[in-house]
Amino acid sequence: MYEFVRGPLVWIAFIVFVGGSILKLFWMYLEARREKSVLPTLSFKYGLRSLIHWMIPLSSRNQRLHPVVTLVSYLFHVCLLVTPLFILGHAVLWEESWGISWWSLPDDLADVMTLMVVFGGLFFVFRRIIAPEVRNVTTWRDYLMLLVVIAPFLTGYLAHQQLLPYKPMLIIHIITGALWLIAIPFTWLSHMLWFVFTRAYMGSEFGAVRKARDW
Repeated sequence: MYEFVRGPLVWIAFIVFVGGSILKLFWMYLEARREKSVLPTLSFKYGLRSLIHWMIPLSSRNQRLHPVVTLVSYLFHVCLLVTPLFILGHAVLWEESWGISWWSLPDDLADVMTLMVVFGGLFFVFRRIIAPEVRNVTTWRDYLMLLVVIAPFLTGYLAHQQLLPYKPMLIIHIITGALWLIAIPFTWLSHMLWFVFTRAYMGSEFGAVRKARDW
């Protein structure tokens, strides 16, 4: 089982993730062309201005009105993207499998960042339950996707700390990680692919057309 999930399953997940992401971005391009007004409106200057501004925590009025949600969201997303790429165990696997090596996070820092993802995900679960403006647009699929996001980090932490039997937990970690990759192009997790483009379009429309800021 371990050899299957570590080998073929990981390859399947990467192929689906890359292929699905390319198809998703191509579909977005076709939709943008169909709208007629999207591509001609794009401005590198105003798109980049908007993108940089919105990547700075508490830079917009709405973010300042919800500082806790904003800071948790920023920490969650940074740790979500950085930790899998630079955690030591994954770096070792990359080097063993493809001969590619790079810098890795210190173990203690990686543990903290992993727990930030777990607790950040739980924060969003409770927010969807408690906050009416979010609860009213939440379905069971949203809770399922939050579980899909949290699961690889929680199981990876449990395996690393050996708080539960190591080998079964490692297998579950790889399986949940594969499910996470596969889900990205086909669920609302795909916003990681189109965030840059939608932000650039909004910035271009407000800056180049309306002559206003989009924050």
